[in-house]
Amino acid sequence: MRIGVDIGGTTIRMGIVDGGVILKKISEPCRADKSEKETTDHLIAMLRTLVNSNIRGVGIGVPAFVDSDRGIVYNSINIPAWKEVPLKDILEQEFNLPVYINNDCNCFAFGERYHGEGTTSRNLVCISLGAGLGAGIIVDNKLYCGRNNAAGEIGCLPYRDFDFEHYCSSHFFVGHYDMTGAEAHAKALEGDAKALAIWKEFGFHLGNLIQTILFVYDPETIIIGGRISLAHDYFADSMHAVVEQFPFSEPKRNLKIRFSQNEDSSLLGAAALVL
Repeated sequence: MRIGVDIGGTTIRMGIVDGGVILKKISEPCRADKSEKETTDHLIAMLRTLVNSNIRGVGIGVPAFVDSDRGIVYNSINIPAWKEVPLKDILEQEFNLPVYINNDCNCFAFGERYHGEGTTSRNLVCISLGAGLGAGIIVDNKLYCGRNNAAGEIGCLPYRDFDFEHYCSSHFFVGHYDMTGAEAHAKALEGDAKALAIWKEFGFHLGNLIQTILFVYDPETIIIGGRISLAHDYFADSMHAVVEQFPFSEPKRNLKIRFSQNEDSSLLGAAALVL
């Protein structure tokens, strides 16, 4: 048995995992505005409720740059106090268990590869659409992290007058239309014409992102997850229309685009780091 931990800016979720099955899961608000010690102490307190003699290790996904070899978290996006936290050492000393830490999007990709929509693919890119935009990349069944564990930061790629994150995350709705993605989804569900047009525009930008991914990685499968993906009924058509304009026929014809169906993919992927 292993423990998987998914650390977000608003919530910490963790669970005991055995064979891809979550046996017990807990969730608490993340104390993201607290000090480094307070946030790590909170994480330790949550883990204490799950650790037992059958646990063989702990895997953690964090929205940050991570030195996965040494388990150091740098400049977490959602926890300002985490500038340089030796989280692996802290937790291994506390629990006397092996601890593995990686970026949250990498954990999402790992979870989808082995427990989600990517189980039949050896090469895939998993996109997370939420407050920001990130991706996890798997090449020949292996997680590709890059030299500095920073591979997959596709949101930073230049696009139009800014970058892809500005157009393919919650920044798009807030910055251009003064509403959240959740608000735009709610209005679309009511049939609001303006909201439907906004989602169509969002799909156009996402389709351009997928074209870029095809040029760079040529994956078998692209899996889209994150909170914004829940509204895919309203942007999938315009997204696919742009993908169809990709100039090379073979990568386009062979590509599978899937939407994540498992809200626990990141947690399961974190637990899989222990393997």
